[in-house]
Amino acid sequence: MRVIICGAGQVGWQIARQLSSERHDVVLIDQDERLIQQANDALDVQGIVGHASHPDVLDRAGAHDGDLLIAATASDEVNIVACEVAAALFTVPRRIARLRGHGYLLPEYSDLYQADSLSIDVVISPEREVALAALSRLDAPSTFDTETFMDGRVRLMGLALNQDCPILNTPLRQLDQTFFGLRAVVVGIRRGERFFAPEPADQLHAGDRAYVVTPETDVARTLDIFGLPPRRIERVVLIGGGNIGLTVAQKLDRRTGMNVKLLERDRDRAERAAERLNRVVVLHGDGMAADLMAEAGVPKADAVVTLTEDDRTNILAAVRAKQAGARMVVALVNDPTLLPLAASLGIDAQISPRAVTVSSILRLIRRGLVRDVYALGDAEAELIEAQILPGSALAGVAVREMQLPRGALIAAVEKKGEVIKPRPDTRIEPGDLILIFALASDVAEVERLLQVSADWF
Repeated sequence: MRVIICGAGQVGWQIARQLSSERHDVVLIDQDERLIQQANDALDVQGIVGHASHPDVLDRAGAHDGDLLIAATASDEVNIVACEVAAALFTVPRRIARLRGHGYLLPEYSDLYQADSLSIDVVISPEREVALAALSRLDAPSTFDTETFMDGRVRLMGLALNQDCPILNTPLRQLDQTFFGLRAVVVGIRRGERFFAPEPADQLHAGDRAYVVTPETDVARTLDIFGLPPRRIERVVLIGGGNIGLTVAQKLDRRTGMNVKLLERDRDRAERAAERLNRVVVLHGDGMAADLMAEAGVPKADAVVTLTEDDRTNILAAVRAKQAGARMVVALVNDPTLLPLAASLGIDAQISPRAVTVSSILRLIRRGLVRDVYALGDAEAELIEAQILPGSALAGVAVREMQLPRGALIAAVEKKGEVIKPRPDTRIEPGDLILIFALASDVAEVERLLQVSADWF
């Protein structure tokens, strides 16, 4: 597949790295010659210096033969025009645009992206996606990462394991024997700098960050077994009233039984937020100031979420909130190099706009009957939800007989609406839904296994 990516920033770079590693024909366009040189040096891509919406630049990028255009520059308007030009002059069949401007995303203007209006197949809004990620963290406060699959029936949880975890130093294969009926599957482990798919004989250690997949109905039991019992979030403090903070506040404003306060240092933003919120209390002032934190009830807060536009402010405010007594703190961190720092400072969870946006884009471009995709860590692995067709290499095959790559494993199976834990003798039948964990280097092979051979049609 020939993919043209407009914009070599964090999102464009990550998508280019991911797709080029899977041997797609990737062209990366950016006006910054330095970024293009770095891409040419580090990635197996064709880098082009130029304005992404200019016809001559898209022509040089081979848009005539393009299968997909992803417009992810820093300018909404450039992204829109790039999609228009790609459709009108080069008939690129699929076009994805990243749009940040709140005005473009208002519900009353949703018809703008219909086929007879703008030539954009899918709009990705980082701010909207990040707001949803923040809400998911509040819905699963014992986790540092979470996502749902199979229409909400299965949940991924990232669990930071401490010395109190009761299943440390226990081979994973023994969990079923120790906890009868446990349907949780440990799919990935981060241990120091290493991120790997565990074998049945592997054990969990204190300090591990484990990714666990479990049916939604088993979440509470799974958390208890891993020493992280679930807890309710009732008192929330949001720091930052920009588009993301306001979106999160509006969602929480509709939930009953929650006490929410929003801190914003810019008076105009604070006043605008107060006009749009009903039950959420808006406080004007510096969210890092000790007196304002005390007034907002940070010492007794169940969760504090820092959502300003500055990474360092978010990290420092989260650390201060934790020191003040907040039970859980979540920080929005744009710079991926700061994510390890945030974790080392005791911040319970971080939200990476890049990771969230990359997951959204990957979800749209995977082949086969892939229903959902979620990127883990720094796009080091993926969870892929797919439906099995009769012609797939996995159809009619028992799990123990599957020729999966070493860094891949089956995390969950849904048969006729029932979610089951995959076992060696579980046979995958046509029509089943499966959830596969795969390290980034093995995603292409997993996709190949999911595809249908030509003679099936």
